[in-house]
Amino acid sequence: MEIRFHGHACFEIIGEKGRILIDPFLKGNPAADVGPEHFTHLDGILVSHGHSDHLGDAIELSQKTGAPLICVFELARLCARYGAKTHAMHIGGKHTFNFGTVRLTQALHGSVFEPPGEEESFTYAGMACGFLIQMDGKWIYHAGDTGLFGDMELIGRRHPLAAAMLPIGDNYTMGQEEAVYAATLLRPSYLIPMHYNTFPVIQQDPQEFIELLKRKFPASKGEILAPGQSLII
Repeated sequence: MEIRFHGHACFEIIGEKGRILIDPFLKGNPAADVGPEHFTHLDGILVSHGHSDHLGDAIELSQKTGAPLICVFELARLCARYGAKTHAMHIGGKHTFNFGTVRLTQALHGSVFEPPGEEESFTYAGMACGFLIQMDGKWIYHAGDTGLFGDMELIGRRHPLAAAMLPIGDNYTMGQEEAVYAATLLRPSYLIPMHYNTFPVIQQDPQEFIELLKRKFPASKGEILAPGQSLII
């Protein structure tokens, strides 16, 4: 399995049975290494919540590739109005797709939908979520935007995680210390920081995070990915 970072919280996951994209904030993202035109084939588009820096180009990509937009029910209904193909789910549920299995987890965050071309118009878009994804026999966890929560321990107990992607930017999400504590609950083999340095308010030094992780929980190996870089697991 290949985990390829495209900036902010966007990851492309490439497995033996398919290719998915998570939180495709590409246009308007100063950290993105590619635009939506880069993707010609996708098997699924996972969106953790409706904020524009996560929903991003998901509707356009669904229309272009025919891939289903996989998200909570409320956000799926809203995106379908604008032409996206959708597969609605909700927290705790799982579904097996051609590319693998997806289970939605809670995330401590908000969610609104901004209609395309109507950025000043907000609609409540249900709960934010994270994703547990099983591909090629391995589980990975994309936490979405979230604060620290105790049930991360249950996630780690029930799913041996090959990798976890956690936000470290603080202000809107966990910061570095909370993300390291989350690692002690989740116990992933690899931990990839995300959701930092895209905007001034979430500036962080990822190397400080890696050093903190080494001191506090060396069982997880921290991996900093620059946009365009990949981790093979």
